[in-house]
Formats: sequence, structure tokens, C-alpha cells
Amino acid sequence: MARQHAVPIFLPTDGSAARELVPLALAAGPDAVSEATIQRLIFNHPACLPIREIDPLFCNPVALCMEMNTPAGSIDILMVTASGLPVLVECKLWRNPEGRREVVGQILDYAKELSRWSSSDLQREVSRRLKRDGNPIIDLVRSAGHEIDEVEFNDALTLNLRRGRFLLLIVGDGIREGVEAITEYLQAHAGLHFTLGLVEMPIFEMPGGNGRIVAPRVLARTHVVTRTVIAMPPEMTLREDVDPDLDSEIDEMTADRVAFWKQFVAGLTFDDPDQPLPKVSKQGYVYVGMPAPSGSCWLTVFRNVAAGKVGVFLSYTRETIGEQATRRVVAESWVEIREELSGTVELVVDRLGRDLISDSHTFGNLGDAEKRRAAIAWLQVRTNDFVNAFRPRIRSAVGEIKE
Repeated sequence: MARQHAVPIFLPTDGSAARELVPLALAAGPDAVSEATIQRLIFNHPACLPIREIDPLFCNPVALCMEMNTPAGSIDILMVTASGLPVLVECKLWRNPEGRREVVGQILDYAKELSRWSSSDLQREVSRRLKRDGNPIIDLVRSAGHEIDEVEFNDALTLNLRRGRFLLLIVGDGIREGVEAITEYLQAHAGLHFTLGLVEMPIFEMPGGNGRIVAPRVLARTHVVTRTVIAMPPEMTLREDVDPDLDSEIDEMTADRVAFWKQFVAGLTFDDPDQPLPKVSKQGYVYVGMPAPSGSCWLTVFRNVAAGKVGVFLSYTRETIGEQATRRVVAESWVEIREELSGTVELVVDRLGRDLISDSHTFGNLGDAEKRRAAIAWLQVRTNDFVNAFRPRIRSAVGEIKE
């Protein structure tokens, strides 16, 4: 599907010169488009969304409410189809690359939270938001002209929620997020069977202020990321989201690991705005994904308590594009990378015969508060250095290999 970049042209009937319409997002003053403007437009006119181009199963959704609260935050717009399929919409102005990264992770967090709900939970929160008694979901779907059986609808809605069968739409005035970056967020949510759509919703002012034109369009290649399958490396285990407050069986050693990685992630920042933060782990390491298909290349950030050492290294799954890309980067750029990273960075061969670019530092007793803080601070800086050195090179190498 080709992506359109051109703006509409206004052709006056009086024969005067044609005029290119100006997107309101680029205008100044009170007429500029805001996230609230886009949100109200979609809620009042769901048909403006090009859902048929993204996933026809979710066509003709009924808008239920805006700003519905969940433990993961408030959902901009919640909709549902007559067959009980939920649609979540997040509206975003795409002026800040950090905001682009955050909204993708945000809507996935909403979906993950709703996958724990039933139709009764959804009914309760919609009722609370609309301040309406009874079952407002059923009432709204029926008032939209759909004949539904309440029991069958609730059963279908619960099943779809539990399976994570959602349509997730991120709508903005001008989306510029790359598909490769977005897929990295999906790696951590493979248990949900969602479809993700990125929709541009530019709004144009007609000459003379005689109305507005809305020109929704779908980001090209969204079909590439509508489903996610992860090929786990044989030497790896599946990563887990951790909330130690919910884990009554957590032991002292595991609690210390979780506390260490929580502190590490909380203070970790990347110069690259598209680099996702790692998940907190119960293990002695966390993973930072690189832009290679199926999670086949990553940074391993580790700590070794016995040795009082922390470090980071680039790794990959054997016989994958991730391995090909890493080997190409090493062959073509190792001297340059070594100068960029400086310090004690080295090229080593692990027990599986893989070439790994690694750096580490020994701080001593990581139970000592001061040494622990110093180790985490070094690890945060070094992880960012490795992302800066490898992320663009891996992305470029993957692109060359695919071509």
C-alpha cells in the first residue's frame, strides 16, 4: 500500500489560481490542531478511521467512552464492535520523537491490562466513566442499530479480552515512526493477538474558513506488524515482566536482582529516541533489543555479584539475520567501533563460538550502597554507548541483507 504524502489542492470554480491547503497542525494560534481535537473528532465520527484497510474484522465499531481509567493509565478512546471485538485508540501529536516511542509502549500496556479483564470489568469502568447505571456497553451498541444477544455478546467480549484480540490504533497529525522500531515494542507483547494500526489524521482548513477537510490515511506496511511471532534463541529463556509486590514466593536473592534492575532501568536514558527500554528481570541480566527480525540480535546487560562486576555485550541467535548483521558489522566496522567505545571494549568468542563485542568493569562488593550506585551509573552510560554504536549499524546491515 503506497503512502500518500501530498496535501489536497483547492481548485476554485471561478478560474482563479489553485491553492494548496495548509494542515492545521502547522498553523499557529487557537485554530491549531490539538490531541483533544483529534480525540473528539474520532469519538464523534468513528467512520473517519480507515479500519477496513487495517483489519476488516473491526469495521463499524461503536464509540463507548473517552479517557477510561485502567491501572496502566487512561485510554483515549474505547470502542467495541457488535461482535465483541475491542478497539483502543490513542491520539498523539508527532512533534516529539520521545513521545512517539512512549505512545506505542503505552497502548500496548493498555492492551496487556485489558487482557486480564472480563466483560463485567469493562462494563464497570465504562459505567463509572459515563456515570450511567445498567450495562451502557449493550445500550450503546444497540442504540447504534445492532441487534445483539446480551449473553452471547458478553461471552464474546470476555473471550476477546482474555485472548488479547484487539485493534490498537495510534492516530496522529503526522506519523513518522519506522516500522522496524515499532516491531521492537511488539516483541514483549507476543501473547496478545492484536492488530496494530498507525493512522495519520491531517486536518486542512478550507480557504476563507469555509469548513475543514479530514484526510485519514494508513501508514504503509502496517500489515508487517499486525502479528508477532518470536523465535527464542536456544540459549535464552523467555523474559518476564516483574512486579515483586505481586510475587509472594520471591526470595532474597531474586528480590535483590529485581531491585538492582529496577534502579538501572529507572535511571536509564537513550540518545536514540526509538530505542525501547529493557524490561526489569528476575535474572542476573536484562536484554536491550536491537533492530533485527524476531529479536535475533540484542545487547545483554549483566551483573556478576560474586565477581563484583557489571558489563554489556552484543549477542545474537545463530543462523539468523541477527547473526549475519552482527558479523557484517564486526567485519566492516570493528576498528571504528573500538575507537568510538574506547575503554576496555574487546572482541571475544563465547562458549557457543559467537563473536561478541563486550565491555565490563569491576566495582567490588555490589552490596555496598556506594559501589552499587557507581556500578549502575557506569552500566547506564555504557549501555547507551553500545546502543549508539550498534543500533544504526545493525539496522543498516539488516536492510542490506534483506535487499
